[in-house]
Amino acid sequence: MGGVKRSAPKTRIMTENPTWASARPVLSVLVPFYRDDPSPLIDALSDEAQALAGSVELIVLDDGSCDDDLAQRVQARILASRLPARFIRLKKNEGRSRGRNRLTSSARGGSYLFLDSDMLPDSRTFLQTWADLIARQDPAVAFGGFSLLQAPQDAAFAVHRAMSQRSECVPYQQRALQPEKYVYTSNLLVRRDVFVAESFDSEFSGWGWEDVEWAMRVARRFRVIHLDNAATHLGLESADRLAGKYEQSVANFARVVDRHPDFVSRYPSYRVARLLKKAPGVRQWRPWFKLAALNESLPVRARAFSLRLYRAALYAEAV
Repeated sequence: MGGVKRSAPKTRIMTENPTWASARPVLSVLVPFYRDDPSPLIDALSDEAQALAGSVELIVLDDGSCDDDLAQRVQARILASRLPARFIRLKKNEGRSRGRNRLTSSARGGSYLFLDSDMLPDSRTFLQTWADLIARQDPAVAFGGFSLLQAPQDAAFAVHRAMSQRSECVPYQQRALQPEKYVYTSNLLVRRDVFVAESFDSEFSGWGWEDVEWAMRVARRFRVIHLDNAATHLGLESADRLAGKYEQSVANFARVVDRHPDFVSRYPSYRVARLLKKAPGVRQWRPWFKLAALNESLPVRARAFSLRLYRAALYAEAV
């Protein structure tokens, strides 16, 4: 029978459902969250359980949300899931890299599928496609892509939608041309031995670039493949919140530039940042880029372009 296991009660609580103990999974689906509700994702994944017959397990980590109501909802979903499932609740936030590394310590499969909590599969055979790929090829690293097919259409998210469609919702054939660039932990398959060799760098803090930096390290040693098995990114942000995340990401970007200049020098964000660094007075007119991005009277394309310039002007400090 399933139940609650308590380990170091002040820091961690674990809950397992009844099918966890007897399962022998080949694939571990790893979902961290921080104050977002992963319940829709848990439900969608559970819908595939019968066809998978215990070959895929689900492990969900609450990275210190400190929200009892949310934790209880997630725990109830885990206990009801038809997939073998475990819920880990941390009392203190560990951060994106440490949290994902911790998830792998509970995983029993030979491969890990990292999914962000605000994702939703675009296919009813999403997990089956991943399991079939493992059976056929057992790839070192594979990225399935993401879309906005099921994402909210609110006007408040129009800028983020435009930017994501341009730079992230990319066909797998195009992603394969720069395999390390288009790797995000939103829908990422990693073989166990690869992750043992190259885990996420826990020195990254705040938002951004830790998954891309990991992919750059891995791509030097292992083959990274791309396929069409997308999930929707539901968590679009307002232009203001997105700008705030870019402000948090400067130090992480600088870390990537320092470690992988050969990769980063090919990226448009780096090249534009280099150009802006040479421009006189960039710090003085950088706030105007942000103001334009937040100006709802401007066309969405103009606002998205302004936000990309704002990001590049921030990154000019790091190149």
